[in-house]
Amino acid sequence: MASKPTIAVSIGDPNGIGPEVLLKSLSDPALRDLCHLVVVGPKAVLSFYEAQLGISAEFDQIECESPAGFKVLPGQINADSGRISMESVGLSVDLCSTGQADAMVTCPISKEAIARAGYRFPGHTEFIADRVGASDFLMMMVSDKLRIGLVTGHIPISAVSAAVSGEKIERTIGTMNRSLQRDFGIPEPKIAVLGLNPHAGDGGVLGTEDRDVILPAVIRARESGIHILGPLPADGFFGSSTWKSADGVVAMYHDQGLIPFKALSFGSGVNFTAGLSIVRTSPDHGTAFDIAGTGVANPSSLKKAIEYAVQIVQKRQILG
Repeated sequence: MASKPTIAVSIGDPNGIGPEVLLKSLSDPALRDLCHLVVVGPKAVLSFYEAQLGISAEFDQIECESPAGFKVLPGQINADSGRISMESVGLSVDLCSTGQADAMVTCPISKEAIARAGYRFPGHTEFIADRVGASDFLMMMVSDKLRIGLVTGHIPISAVSAAVSGEKIERTIGTMNRSLQRDFGIPEPKIAVLGLNPHAGDGGVLGTEDRDVILPAVIRARESGIHILGPLPADGFFGSSTWKSADGVVAMYHDQGLIPFKALSFGSGVNFTAGLSIVRTSPDHGTAFDIAGTGVANPSSLKKAIEYAVQIVQKRQILG
């Protein structure tokens, strides 16, 4: 590349561990050599944590608006922190959309805090997709070992069965296949699709969704030229070495995908939003309010998120 890519990093919830892991990442000379990092958020937030934790880092910063009288309160959930976290996300999206940044990385937010601030999105992913006008987008968890995409995301487990439709499964498979080709440079990805029920329904004995909804969607995807297997029993898939041969895995619901992903990749995993016109990654952990401001937060996943953002930008530039 002719020049280092510019990565906009939204500050996350000011009362969580986002600012701490961000400061620790900004202090890493390897990341500074890899890209140009621009922090998006109030200067007062990082100044607070620099003083609190004794961390000093040089970085460029783009200020975003703070509510009047705002104070950093580590570990506390409130509307002001939710508003700041989403203001910084929105500004980061705009920097990418206008070409001022090549990618964005988002530090963790609190869903409760953004709800208190009046936002009606369940999280970063849906907010960002709405802002860029994306309809076929996909939350993927990626690491050097494993890539998992979710058919359903942040919904109650009681609502999963009704939300798992053939159309949604096909869209998820298609979005993952295109992303594996464009963003990860895999010409002919091999995708595994997990069943919804124990033993993938056991022929309808343990539930009919696998037989009547998931299998037909897999067959249609296969007929379109995608290399795909499923529906597969999730426990056997991860309990054996089968998962190692898949370039991507489609899970039906949040915990079905994220529990094995975090067991296998926690600390080295990254949340990537496939199907967007812009590149967006984030660490695979949350705000961790219980340790906010204590100085013990591990920055490894945020560093990985920045590294993956750079890699995906480079892949897109090469493949067009």
